[in-house]
Amino acid sequence: MTSHEPQPASIQEKVLEIGIRLKTAPSDRLINSAFAAELSHQAHLFEAMGLADIAHTLIAIELHTIPKSAGYQLLAQLLELQKKPETFVMMLARGDIYTNREAWLAERTDATGWLGAGRARREATTTAFVLVMRHTLVEFTETLIALALTMIQQAEHHKLSIMPDYTYLQAAQPTTFGHYLMGFTYPLLRDLERLESLLVRLNLSPMGCGSTNGSRLLQGRQQMADLLGFNGLIPHARDAMWQADLFIEATSILTTCAINISRLAEDLQVYSTQEFALVELDDRHARASKIMPQKKNPFALTHIRGVANKMIGVLASIAASARTPSGQPDNRLLIYGELPEAMQTVNDAVTLMTEVLREISFNADRGRALVESGWILATDLAETLVQEGGLDFRSAHQLVAFLSSEYQHKSILELDHQTLINFGEIVLGQRLSITEALLKSALDATTAIQARTEPGGTATPCMDNMIAECRERLESCHEKNQANKIYFARKQHDLWERAKKEVG
Repeated sequence: MTSHEPQPASIQEKVLEIGIRLKTAPSDRLINSAFAAELSHQAHLFEAMGLADIAHTLIAIELHTIPKSAGYQLLAQLLELQKKPETFVMMLARGDIYTNREAWLAERTDATGWLGAGRARREATTTAFVLVMRHTLVEFTETLIALALTMIQQAEHHKLSIMPDYTYLQAAQPTTFGHYLMGFTYPLLRDLERLESLLVRLNLSPMGCGSTNGSRLLQGRQQMADLLGFNGLIPHARDAMWQADLFIEATSILTTCAINISRLAEDLQVYSTQEFALVELDDRHARASKIMPQKKNPFALTHIRGVANKMIGVLASIAASARTPSGQPDNRLLIYGELPEAMQTVNDAVTLMTEVLREISFNADRGRALVESGWILATDLAETLVQEGGLDFRSAHQLVAFLSSEYQHKSILELDHQTLINFGEIVLGQRLSITEALLKSALDATTAIQARTEPGGTATPCMDNMIAECRERLESCHEKNQANKIYFARKQHDLWERAKKEVG
């Protein structure tokens, strides 16, 4: 909650250092533009900043950086503030989230003067941001796992549901809807690997870094890291305060994920048209036209595509923000809000895609009819001529290409054995040694699907192996992620209990 009400001069001057280095209060224009923007991007850091402040105060008391009596007074008020009391109202004139919190504390105890002992406000804000990112990465990982599992379930259900595969939006070769969906599952697994790797690098503590090179006042970097569940320290104090690459990396992963599901959404949008008629979205994921009564617009898919477009822009924005010279606060002022918001946007899009896939309908009759209506089995015929007809692949390809050109308005299933033999002599100058039974087998869609037996192919054993592999990898990822989630929650609980015990 934000208020524009005028503030008591003493508190505002205290938290904004007015009358010391600065002689006058900030202008209304500065407050209503820069302060307002900064605070709007930081409001969600409130709880995480409280955890950082509590950890800092506990260790400062332990190391005698803060006198024990003042430390306990400050700690008691920090615990009260962590409950989000109604008396805490964020005010633009008080500046950012740190100084708004400081003002509330200063109204209640003079011990607030010890809050910033040996640290810049940016340390508290950075730590809070990392804690928020850590939490959202864990939650986003679970969302991706749910989508991948849904894809696998549908792939297993449709591993025999024949349809054309498309390249250049031209019918290419026979596939199954299940095999097609598995092609989007493996990128999700790579996204999950990237998230796991990012979390390892992100879960290092920036606390106790002073401003750029530490502090003469003991900070207890490792002790604070342990309290907050960090796996270690960012080794270099200046890097701890100003690092930018991890946030570009996080945005890149989000963008990659958004593009992956956007590609699927765009395909499904095409497949849902009456020209393709391969899939139909549940009515819950569609929207009616206000002018065309017959329309059922796949609006959920349109939204998912839009999220990918947005993320490309966010990635450019965050990369540009981070490009500033080191030691510049503007490289993260907007990122504090933009990146968590982007994570929520992509998380919501992934959740929506999961729901769409759970309830989508595939038209198996239409899929088979499309396969049998044209020359999608042309490659299978050419490869059969190689295997059984004694032709090299280029000759077989030339013969089938000629036939498809001559009979392009007919189905390949209309090709009879004698016509094939005759055109073999006309095009290649030789008589083909292929039987009518082999020709019939080459033009059978189910046989074509099961003939692709190498790893990654459409044959049922290949599909079963891929499904089993993906399930195993997702289960391992889920176990690790749940362990992290439980560990972080326990560390937060332990921190809270220790702080209560100290002031009790």
